[in-house]
Amino acid sequence: MTEYDVLRVFCGPDGDDGNELGVVRDGAAVPAEDERQAFARRLGFSETVFVDDPERGVIDIYTPTLRLPFAGHPCVGTAWLLGLPALITPAGRVRARRDGEWAWIEARAEWAPPRTLRQYGSAAEVDALPVPPPGEWIYAWAWQDEAVGRVRARAFPGRDDGIDEDEATGAAALLLTARLGRALTVTQGRGSQIVTAPRPDGLVEVGGRVRPA
Repeated sequence: MTEYDVLRVFCGPDGDDGNELGVVRDGAAVPAEDERQAFARRLGFSETVFVDDPERGVIDIYTPTLRLPFAGHPCVGTAWLLGLPALITPAGRVRARRDGEWAWIEARAEWAPPRTLRQYGSAAEVDALPVPPPGEWIYAWAWQDEAVGRVRARAFPGRDDGIDEDEATGAAALLLTARLGRALTVTQGRGSQIVTAPRPDGLVEVGGRVRPA
């Protein structure tokens, strides 16, 4: 039986909600890509991480149906779990830090998978959206308070893998931050919270609360 940790990443201010993440600390226990894909499918989380080098932070990320070169909530959750200054993903080296229940990463917008960022006129419109049919990956968002950078968002992966709506997606928040060029506090899904900020070197910082599930 392969052992794995389950975390909730991007929890809300009260510690609830957050997106579940599976982390296999001993990646060698599931060595082949097809085995990892099958394992991620069985777990059924939006993403599962396999740690291939716990000292250097080399990780491999899978959804139930595909392998990702980079993803936000898996990197934030694994950064919190391992407590390393960086993670190594196929997309590049992700700087990381941890402070109590919080963890942050710094990554480039071009590392994130393509997303359609679709703005709506109000948070109520975003709340009322039905789940769209499979197709494009949609990040629906609206300003809650533009002056202070508060955003309401929901994420629809558009895949036929049982994940109709993603509770909290760091990569999409990263892309939105890069587009708007300002720090954001995003409330996504039921009540998950993502905080972001553009960095002067072209990176975007993404962070949130992490707790064991």
